[in-house]
Amino acid sequence: MTEAILSLNAGSSSLKFALFTLVAAADPALSCKGEIDDAGSALRLTVTDAAGSTIADRRLPSRSMDETPLGDLLDWIEQYLGDRAPVGVGHRIVHGGQHFVAPVRLTPEIVTALSALTPLDPLHQPLGLAPINALTKLRPGLAQFACFDTAFHHALAPPANRYALPLEYEAMGIRKYGFHGLSYEYIARRLGELSPHLASRRTIVAHLGNGASLCAMRYGKSLDTTMGFSALDGLVMGTRSGAIDPGILLYLLKERGLSPEVLEDLLYRRSGLLGVSGISGDMRQLLASTEPRAKAAMDLFAFHAAREIAAMTNTLGGLELLVFTGGIGEHAAPIRAMIAERLHWLGVAIDPAANDAGAERIDTPQSGVEVRVIHTNEELVVARHVERLLRAA
Repeated sequence: MTEAILSLNAGSSSLKFALFTLVAAADPALSCKGEIDDAGSALRLTVTDAAGSTIADRRLPSRSMDETPLGDLLDWIEQYLGDRAPVGVGHRIVHGGQHFVAPVRLTPEIVTALSALTPLDPLHQPLGLAPINALTKLRPGLAQFACFDTAFHHALAPPANRYALPLEYEAMGIRKYGFHGLSYEYIARRLGELSPHLASRRTIVAHLGNGASLCAMRYGKSLDTTMGFSALDGLVMGTRSGAIDPGILLYLLKERGLSPEVLEDLLYRRSGLLGVSGISGDMRQLLASTEPRAKAAMDLFAFHAAREIAAMTNTLGGLELLVFTGGIGEHAAPIRAMIAERLHWLGVAIDPAANDAGAERIDTPQSGVEVRVIHTNEELVVARHVERLLRAA
């Protein structure tokens, strides 16, 4: 019987998934992928096969992202698989804290420990844990695994991982953790597959999407990153502020009377591109808009990205390779051009035609920095880890 692995990535209004078939002595092979998304009046299940052709598009009766639509998804998957069988489910979990620095098979005790990390990431942690709890009820015998976005950065060392607070706070776990690690892990391996020479270069990967961050890496290892203790830090994002003067937060709490809950909502859900533009946190809508506020938001996004790339260059002692990935990084050519223009002094020069065409390599022959666009694949990284842990059991 052919075995299959399910990768799950839960968001606030969607559940993305990918189904992989296990192949001897090879990477797990994508069978299909899709999502359950909030379509307004109902939830919608859409699925495409490995070639990108739609194989399912249907409304689901439920209106909430509880265990019911997950049950519908499992029913569809089991019917789709036929004589194949899902043997494991891998979950993207954003925060692993100090102790979860590698993928693990989930137990009730580990789930409880992960739930205790919710104060470190109140936006993502409950979302990642919800399908774990639902699956435990729906398919109690199905093995589940957690893969952590923080794990890729766990070896960050002082001073890169340290804040200028008294050391007793560091002992409490207040340090830079870094995020988007599954994406960076994929890019690091992909560079090695393209050429061992690429893997050895001083590289900055720009994972730009609704959540956005940078990672300075070399030889496949994270040396610095923009997100820190939480997924709020660093770059301007879709609805998140990114780095902000802590004095502003104290002022809002003490002088403007914002409660911690209102401040949390402001920073996570009402800031970033949405807050500056007043239009949307979706870069596609901003690029299509003629409103000056949309341009102001995009300018701020590119300004912060370029500024932090320059800072990461200092960590690396130079810049040889710049990689764009993530939804914006992979698809928004004008944003790549805006960032590259601000980095011209570093030797970055991109070819407008190659950039607009979405080519994998977009630098000019005269550029002092190689610039690539690589489509990330976090689901495959999760499937790889699940397969390894299953084989080791």
